[in-house]
Amino acid sequence: MTKESDITPYSENFSDSRSTPTSKSARLRKVGTTLKWAGLAGFWIQVVLGVVSSVTLALAIVNENERSSPGVGFSLFCAVCGLICLIMGICISFRYGKMATKFTTPGVTPPKKSTTIRIVQIAVITSLVGALITLLGAETIAGIVLSKTLSLDPGKIFNSQTNTEFVNSLDVFIIQACINIIAGHFIGIVSSLWIYSQIDK
Repeated sequence: MTKESDITPYSENFSDSRSTPTSKSARLRKVGTTLKWAGLAGFWIQVVLGVVSSVTLALAIVNENERSSPGVGFSLFCAVCGLICLIMGICISFRYGKMATKFTTPGVTPPKKSTTIRIVQIAVITSLVGALITLLGAETIAGIVLSKTLSLDPGKIFNSQTNTEFVNSLDVFIIQACINIIAGHFIGIVSSLWIYSQIDK
């Protein structure tokens, strides 16, 4: 039996009469186990990071009085876009777990290899795009914080009527949210690449 037939029904040419074996090969069980644990770990870690980021961004959005420049609004927008991509990644990680049962349950036809790889590719692309957008926002807010720090005039600390010219809670909220979102995307990429390494052997 060839390697390709050993991982059927990954094979696109696998016949329907043989596509629902009563027992799964060790190869399919290994793929199913990888999907289960990678999906489970990726899902919960991303959920925790996503919830923390959502709360942090919500606090930043309602804190309109401390927005000192258009750059802050841009970084906030990038963080929200990155969070949306993270939510998409969470949904894909949840789908990994659903797919895993099809690889380990006797009598159930698992997805084709091309279908599984396509889902993994979508997950990686989504995480990369989300991480890139969030990184742009993080770089922007980091530049704003640096400029505020370098231009800090101690004489204005007690005389200024507003704290927008100083590093404030809004800046910290956005930075914290961006870090958490990027970390979530990193977890999504790692879990997807782990799955791909097992599928494409």
